[in-house]
Amino acid sequence: MKKLLPLFLIALFSVFVVSCTTDDDNYTQDTDTISSVYDIKNVNFTYDNNGYNIFRQFQVPLYSSDVVLIYRQSATANGNPVWELLPKTYYLSDGNEVDYTFDFTVNDITIYAGGTFDLTGSEFIRNQTFRVVVIPANFGRSANGINYENYDDVINYYNINDKVIKAL
Repeated sequence: MKKLLPLFLIALFSVFVVSCTTDDDNYTQDTDTISSVYDIKNVNFTYDNNGYNIFRQFQVPLYSSDVVLIYRQSATANGNPVWELLPKTYYLSDGNEVDYTFDFTVNDITIYAGGTFDLTGSEFIRNQTFRVVVIPANFGRSANGINYENYDDVINYYNINDKVIKAL
């Protein structure tokens, strides 16, 4: 009997080892943790009943929990763009103001321009460049202390590859 017990345990153990597999036939792609970066380059605002705006649709709808950040290129320094987070108000030397705001849904974004003067034909609504950053909400829950005003801080914090930028 003492000789049969070890053989029985080895046989039992081998059944479990052989029946285990590392193949996962139920593969699902985790699409909600992919950040996206889009550019809207050198565009002019159009005027409609809502004022001056730029409207763009996402090719693939976002998740309802995703967060959208939009940055406006306000200048260039040493050949690199200077990004400013929207919403943004610019106070001009003549006392006037220019405002950029936006809204978004899972399907689209709209960027608005307004001011305390008629923007028709002004540099504030012509040849504008914006960068749209989509951050999955599961990242956003632990984002205490990040400076969203600084585009580079956001890209680094969320480990976003902004070398692959899609046109929007």
